[in-house]
Amino acid sequence: MTAPTLATLHTAYRAGHLTPSQLVDNLLAQAAAADPAIWIHLMDRHEIQPYLDLLEGHSPDSLPLYGIPFAIKDNIDLAGTPTTAACPAFAYTPEKSASVVQALIDAGAIPMGKTNLDQFATGLVGTRSPYGSPENAISPGVISGGSSSGSAVAVALGLVSFALGTDTAGSGRVPAAFNNIVGLKPTRGVLSTTGVVPACRSLDCVSIFALTSEDAAKVFEVARAFDASDTLARPFAAAVPTWAPGSGFRFGVLPENQRHYFGEESANELYENSITRLRALGGIAVEVDFEPFMEAARLLYGGPWVAERYVATAALLESQPEAFLPVTRTIISGGVKPSAADTFRAMYQLATLRRQSEAVWQYVDVILTPTAPRSYTREEIEAEPIAYNTNLGTYTNFMNLLDLCGYAVPAGFLPNGRAWGVTLIAPAFHDLRLLSIGSFLHQATGVKLGATETPVPPAVETAATPGWMPVAVCGAHMEGLPLNPGLLACGAHLRSRTETAPCYQLYHLPGEGSVPPRPGLIRSAEGGRAIALEVWDMPEAALGAFFNSIKPPLGLGWVELAGGQRVCGFLCEPSAVSAPQDITHHGGWRAWIQAQG
Repeated sequence: MTAPTLATLHTAYRAGHLTPSQLVDNLLAQAAAADPAIWIHLMDRHEIQPYLDLLEGHSPDSLPLYGIPFAIKDNIDLAGTPTTAACPAFAYTPEKSASVVQALIDAGAIPMGKTNLDQFATGLVGTRSPYGSPENAISPGVISGGSSSGSAVAVALGLVSFALGTDTAGSGRVPAAFNNIVGLKPTRGVLSTTGVVPACRSLDCVSIFALTSEDAAKVFEVARAFDASDTLARPFAAAVPTWAPGSGFRFGVLPENQRHYFGEESANELYENSITRLRALGGIAVEVDFEPFMEAARLLYGGPWVAERYVATAALLESQPEAFLPVTRTIISGGVKPSAADTFRAMYQLATLRRQSEAVWQYVDVILTPTAPRSYTREEIEAEPIAYNTNLGTYTNFMNLLDLCGYAVPAGFLPNGRAWGVTLIAPAFHDLRLLSIGSFLHQATGVKLGATETPVPPAVETAATPGWMPVAVCGAHMEGLPLNPGLLACGAHLRSRTETAPCYQLYHLPGEGSVPPRPGLIRSAEGGRAIALEVWDMPEAALGAFFNSIKPPLGLGWVELAGGQRVCGFLCEPSAVSAPQDITHHGGWRAWIQAQG
């Protein structure tokens, strides 16, 4: 089975080998033969036809998600289709789709149905539903993970290209790990929760399951349109640019005494393998104290935030308690116990833990953790439904409380054949950085996509990040040289070390006063060569101040790189140089400095 990635489907559409209608028919046939517990409502051909009609007159070149099938967790609204939150007594039929769903449909995506979940999104196991328990796509008998169980399994089996889940405590990451797919928990508030049944409304996030990082990034790009009707929404603005090969990064790793596997100690080898792969990508591992994060995780269910779950379902819980599964009722009913005083004490404690955890980000760009310590069989979860569920949230429960984003990536398979994964964690609005690093980490793992036989495609360097501009520097502004602090003060991040196209000359410009010697780069009609340089991502808002700091005869213009791309960069006025200053034969400023002894 070939995985239905966006690139695969759009290539087939453009070549005329496939139409969206043919794809839908094929996928419906596959879904009919698959585990029925994946879906709470699998749409039929008649229900899907209006979405196919919307594609008339369009193509992959006019709609970014043209003809891309997706699934929707059944606590997220799709117009005209019941929303149940896995509780039949709660069901209602919305007139409007959730804002995030409508954005995807407007971009050409085709909804295939509503997927199963742990009731009211309360659980990380995938077994708490009156509609059945979806079979793990990789290891039958093992839990699929929750609460977004059906969404993850549908993606892993190739029944859809991507799926929406929700993630309050790990529901968008744990199922990704157990089914060998990627799962993005974006920065809280970036994806609208209008039309989403709340679990803990102040913490809830819509999440994205996909087969590849590139697909997750494209869906995220479409879905993150700001929704003013969502009072908890935040406009997305990338706090850091995407990562690119050749630029270093520091990643936090857990000390041995904070690696908890609850009996599945073989998982540590996969964690160590992921550390090795990140090092091979140019990352520098830094051991961090993770205790403030884990203490915050214990607050989610041990503190007053469970009261939010009660608020979301109080009317039904008080009038029809029998409508809830026993374990769900037990957890949510606990929300009546915390007092106002308990809430404020917990808020103060969380503020302390947030401040303690923030210190880590002075030393690392991302943190690498297990996604979940281990998986369990259905029988094990049935015997210990709450304790084992708590274990699953060890490395996920803190994330929304501390306002972080996370990206779950496959890490390989345990000796027992079960899928296992790791998560990259970063501060809010660092989502694109996680997606770009995660893409190369996933490719390096060498696994197949989900439960398909399709290999992970080569990672692709992402384009410039919105709000950021790549700037080429070839002299004293390069990393470690005298003027580099000026770049750092502007918030710039090293993107890559590369060369110009072979059509430039480099000249030595004498220093003026306190300014160190600098080179001048000039495009040459003849006699030029490739010149080594660095490309830095700079916030567009800082570009004006940076330009104002540049002294003549240097200025900013367009520099052609070795691959043909043109970026903003330092150029020199030709009238300011002479033949004796020509240092082109050195191939770069650093080489010239070394030659001076």
